Amino acid sequence: MFEEAVKAELEFGPEALIRQRQDALLRSHVRTLAELSPYYRRRFAEGGIEPEAVRGYRDLPLLPFTGKEDLERENRDFLCVSESEIVDLCLTSGTTGTPVPLWQTRRDLERLACNEEVSFRRMGIGPADRVLVAVALDRCFMAGMAYFLGLTRIGATAIRGGSGSLAHLVELVRYQRPTAIVGVPTLLLALADRLQAEGAEPAGSGVRRLVCIGEPVRGRDLRLSPLGERLRGRWQAAVFGTYASTEMATAFSDCEAGMGGHLSPELIVVEIVDEQGRILPPGEPGEVVATPLLVTGMPLLRFRTGDIAILHTEPCPCGRLSPRLGPVLGRKAQMLKMRGTTVYPPGVFAVLQEFAPVCGYYLEVFDDFALSERLRVVVASRDPALTAETVAERLAARLRVKPEVVIAPAEEVAAKTTQDGKRKPVVFFDYRTHRP
Repeated sequence: MFEEAVKAELEFGPEALIRQRQDALLRSHVRTLAELSPYYRRRFAEGGIEPEAVRGYRDLPLLPFTGKEDLERENRDFLCVSESEIVDLCLTSGTTGTPVPLWQTRRDLERLACNEEVSFRRMGIGPADRVLVAVALDRCFMAGMAYFLGLTRIGATAIRGGSGSLAHLVELVRYQRPTAIVGVPTLLLALADRLQAEGAEPAGSGVRRLVCIGEPVRGRDLRLSPLGERLRGRWQAAVFGTYASTEMATAFSDCEAGMGGHLSPELIVVEIVDEQGRILPPGEPGEVVATPLLVTGMPLLRFRTGDIAILHTEPCPCGRLSPRLGPVLGRKAQMLKMRGTTVYPPGVFAVLQEFAPVCGYYLEVFDDFALSERLRVVVASRDPALTAETVAERLAARLRVKPEVVIAPAEEVAAKTTQDGKRKPVVFFDYRTHRP
């Protein structure tokens, strides 16, 4: 079925065909959960839910949400296969909590590889490419393994560089001449800096595509963010944004038109919901809720990602008619309320990335006041003339509230944000006693 999904290219079909196919897969998915999942069988019984009543997308509100806390608390009850069928253990990154195990069958690994093949092909990556995977391939992370599997399906050369050593990545770029790199944007900028410091110009390295993970490189308007523009300028390469999570086991990736991450209709159903859990129409920001399809080991239903984004349904210039997900605007758990204004950390980061002298930053949030939170922005700068007031004024102009800003030594900021076991810098520190 995965091979058929790639060949059929359902994304190019009319909206009615996409919805018809998804509804059929969703019906099968719900029946499987009712039959094989101890967790969902119990939830359906408690809610008086009849699986046969679910005919498709419009019936999703009849079904319960799944939260990260459910996966953590009742992990084994999500399994739909015997232990003997499990061939791989993945752990979530633990960005917003304790890492949670996700168990995969051989069929799930094939699905994962198919997903990444589709994503890479959207970006124009083919058999002739040499792709440096600058992503962790250890510590039970899913991402690095998924990229490797997808590249092997295409027939491209995968260069498994990992993310642990910048010096090693420099050597691979200089001597193995990749045509594309997969990595966290801040790592790709650091790699460009290191190459230039050693006398090698990133723009002349032969890299034509940068596949960015873990951090958004587009703004709400789908244009490249300051971070995305810096990457494109330093490498003189096309920049592609992606969005994924271990729980979804599915990626949303830009095509060459760069108008948001395309949804693979055969592999996932997506809803955008408001704070009350009601499905929002396309174009409105809300929480991303995902139902991954065709998963056999630990299939999930209406998984609440905690990420805020916008779903776009107008046709893409590339010709695909599948919905597209805009960049993550923020995490629900990191939403800040400051003097009546809602602020998400990525909005702060986007402003800081516009300052060329800024070489590091992190945010601290406190709930000192009952109805308003206090945000402290700590910034490292290459330019001693950059003042905290200049940064604060720029932030106030964009955010409509003025946070506290502190200029700190670069070494101090780096020590705070670089943490063992994290694939990207930790730049948000939540000291609130009452979190969202």
